[in-house]
Amino acid sequence: MPILWEAALHMPRILIIEDDSSTRELMEQTLKASGHEVFLAADGKPGLALHRAVPMDLIITDIYMPEMEGLEVINRLRREGGNVPIIAISGNPDLLSALDIAKKLGAAKIMAKPFRPEQLRAAVNLVLSQWAKDPQPR
Repeated sequence: MPILWEAALHMPRILIIEDDSSTRELMEQTLKASGHEVFLAADGKPGLALHRAVPMDLIITDIYMPEMEGLEVINRLRREGGNVPIIAISGNPDLLSALDIAKKLGAAKIMAKPFRPEQLRAAVNLVLSQWAKDPQPR
């Protein structure tokens, strides 16, 4: 019974991989206010390292970042057998087709920036609930 109790108290761990500090902070505040445990990385390489050290329940990754782009993050997670749900985001209109590629690589959801805090909360809740029912890369 103690294991069930711990599971019921588990706050979802969400990793935000976003190079823009103001966007990263706004997302962090939004998700913490919703009761999530939030981890931050400014680029794909440290984000992957953090996920390997502390397995996440959800990863939100920007597509365009200077060192390692979000598509590479998604690709590496799936190649390594990672089954964590991923939300891919992008604010660059030239990269919106990259969001379609992210979906094909296994992102559970894609979102164009800017988005409102309630849209982020809704997306996170939807993906986490879908993944709980059917934990397959989408």
